[in-house]
Amino acid sequence: MTDTTETGAPAPPTAPTPLTGHIQRLFQRIRAFDRRRPSAWNGVLTAFWVLFAVLDVSTGGWRTVAVDPDVPEPLVFAMSAAFSAPLLWRRTHPLAVLALMAPFSLANVWTGAVIQASLLQEIVVFNIAVRLPMRTLAWSGALVAAPLVIASGRFPEVWSRLLLPHVWMFAIAALAGILVRTRKEYTEALLDRADRLERERDQQARLAAAAERTRIAREMHDIIGHNLSVITGLADGGSYAAARSPERAAQALEAIGTTSRQALAELRRLLGVLRDQPEDADRTPQPTLDDIDALLEGVRRAGLPVRLDVRGTPPTRPPTPGRQLTAYRVVQESLTNTLKHAGTSPSLAAKVTLTYRPGTLEALVTDNGTPPPGERTSAGTGQGITGMRARASLYDGTLDAGPSAGGGWQVRLRLPLEDSPS
Repeated sequence: MTDTTETGAPAPPTAPTPLTGHIQRLFQRIRAFDRRRPSAWNGVLTAFWVLFAVLDVSTGGWRTVAVDPDVPEPLVFAMSAAFSAPLLWRRTHPLAVLALMAPFSLANVWTGAVIQASLLQEIVVFNIAVRLPMRTLAWSGALVAAPLVIASGRFPEVWSRLLLPHVWMFAIAALAGILVRTRKEYTEALLDRADRLERERDQQARLAAAAERTRIAREMHDIIGHNLSVITGLADGGSYAAARSPERAAQALEAIGTTSRQALAELRRLLGVLRDQPEDADRTPQPTLDDIDALLEGVRRAGLPVRLDVRGTPPTRPPTPGRQLTAYRVVQESLTNTLKHAGTSPSLAAKVTLTYRPGTLEALVTDNGTPPPGERTSAGTGQGITGMRARASLYDGTLDAGPSAGGGWQVRLRLPLEDSPS
């Protein structure tokens, strides 16, 4: 009956499985059983060869190839057992097993029995090639050949019949063992390499996640810190002006609302990038050097007079967006620190100087603040200065922060406009 599909059409003929596929699956099952129960597999294989040796002796088959068929059967049984039973330890002590077989091999050829079980020595040779150093193969070859050479004087007429089969079998067993050993070492090397690559991949993923967390924390610090500082300044100014100039208080409240909405919009955009898929995320451009005027206007509304001075000629090709964002954030964070830490002097003012030099952009932010004791005493403390230095280092730039010579505080950013050769 012809097989059909659900539509009634004849089913396509199934390709026959190649014979090599069946053999490979059989070997895989045998190896799996060996890995699960190595002692059981050793016992099964040893019992098989013991049974083979006993049957060879009990049926008299050994006499068909013996030089002297009158060798006593008890001696033949003993030699057969000596060649087959020690195979149980061929994996754990292969060289010792071969040494144990050597006297019986000498007795085998000296008496003229020449039983087939003596070829079981090559199974031990195979295990030596798989498990022991390569130089051990020379010793195993000597243990196999020495009895044959010694006994050749007793039966010189059968020299080729005794020696050549053992030589060929030794070569085949040794080459097979070397092949298996090479494949095993190659497989272990591949597994080790895959394991190392997996560990390196996990480590790179952790490093990338840590770098991304740092970048996000830096962005949130700059966005929220700056806008909250501006809002605080506006609120303080508004409360001061409320009693004397209600219209100025209303302007301060309006500026607070505008700044708050800007902060919420930037924060929403940043969180949207984290939450949404990349193709769905908001692609609002990051601030550039062209947005510094708007930044300074917001700072002025918060009550800090700030002046912008641009020196030099901007390059024909604008700096990369990443460099412009770095300069913008450094100016933003510096002014935020002035609002937070420079004190409440009526004459407090700040200045931003952008200087274009060949291949370099320098941003200098200074103020004339007089902070309370204990504030702004260290140039390396705080997340703000640390974040600014991290931003500068991304583009091989440098950042210095500290007291200025004439009083107050200064932050100087030097940023290469082109990538370094390294």
